[in-house]
Amino acid sequence: MDIFIQLVINGLLLGGAYTIISLGLTLIFGVVRVVNFAHGEFLMIGMYLVYLIAAQFGVHPYVGLVPVAVILFALGALTQKGIIQPLLNADQHIQIFATVGVSTILLNLALVIFGANVYRAPVALGTNAIDVGNYSMVTGQLITFVVGISLAVLLHLFMHRTYLGRALRAVAQHRYAATLMGVNVNNVYAIAFGLGTAFVGIAAGLLAPQYPVFPTVGTYFVLTAFVIVVLGGLGSLYGAVAGSMIIGIVDTLAGYYIAPDLKEVVYFGIFLLILVLRPNGLFGVGTE
Repeated sequence: MDIFIQLVINGLLLGGAYTIISLGLTLIFGVVRVVNFAHGEFLMIGMYLVYLIAAQFGVHPYVGLVPVAVILFALGALTQKGIIQPLLNADQHIQIFATVGVSTILLNLALVIFGANVYRAPVALGTNAIDVGNYSMVTGQLITFVVGISLAVLLHLFMHRTYLGRALRAVAQHRYAATLMGVNVNNVYAIAFGLGTAFVGIAAGLLAPQYPVFPTVGTYFVLTAFVIVVLGGLGSLYGAVAGSMIIGIVDTLAGYYIAPDLKEVVYFGIFLLILVLRPNGLFGVGTE
């Protein structure tokens, strides 16, 4: 039983990282109605930036994530304005190809600049473990979990208590009605895309002490994030949190009780099952 509880704890902590990444992904889809296939590459860029700040200036990734989140917000907003915005009235597959193109450009830029080498942020904080009774937790994972849940709560409050948040929700529900009410939809789209990429900037700073940095580092996390947002419901912030916790627990339990190499098979099987039985996910929202 102790092993099972430890695995559940590990899964919940892992779900904290998935939460931050998935919140950004589902926010972009929920407001802009574009599936961002470059989300993983934005995470990768963020982790490289965090690494460079740590290596060059001795700034811990937990501090470096602040400027990185700001940079990624700007990069995301510019991507929306310059690439996605002109294609919003195009067929959805054209929008998907555009984000795949952005993904390919960022990946190849990373390969040209950094090569295929693996880098690690030169830090110790976040890698040690703490014991609570019979159970152990890696401090970095615990911090990531706390930040992930806190961001989910703050995003909920932002979306419901502020004018800009209500504007985001209005555009997500019906962009033409929002336009008639005086909302600048194009600016809202840019802000939503920027916030979504800023979230992976935060995730980059939290993950850098725990994971190495290399050009395809974002692929694993974002493939899992796609499973999560489908499980929770595309566009649902609550679904992103619930899906992250479910997949985190499934990941650790399947890795221990079945086989580490087969855990992806388990949650991708869940992904396909949800697509068949409940296409809108557990907390899915309708599309316009």
